[in-house]
Amino acid sequence: MSIQIGLWIDHRRATIVSVTEKGEETSEILSDVEKQLRRSGDSPMKGSYEALQVPADDSRQRARTGELNAYYDEVISQIRDADSILIMGPGVAKHELQKRMEKNQLGAKVVGVETVDNLTEPQLVAKVRQHFAA
Repeated sequence: MSIQIGLWIDHRRATIVSVTEKGEETSEILSDVEKQLRRSGDSPMKGSYEALQVPADDSRQRARTGELNAYYDEVISQIRDADSILIMGPGVAKHELQKRMEKNQLGAKVVGVETVDNLTEPQLVAKVRQHFAA
């Protein structure tokens, strides 16, 4: 039985559409990645400001990268058994996932990477179905 997957992904969530002879199945994975890195501590405009109150940018970036990698690994575990995978999304997450899949020797399963804005679930299912019907 052939399994074709269409995946819409950004840094906040991934929507997976599996297409088989039996029909479609949709699932969603939410990430725990903070939307934007923010500095904590008092503002220099409000009074005393010490460098120690603000975490180093590189340590925050490493933590965010680790969270993203865990998120991508969870997505990969859900789509690993597919015969072909179409990756879509609005930003860089789709390319980051593709690189992570290539690192895990799954890059050959990727049949396309497309830039697509937010889609409703029925729109996503229709797009995946149309892509694999061709």
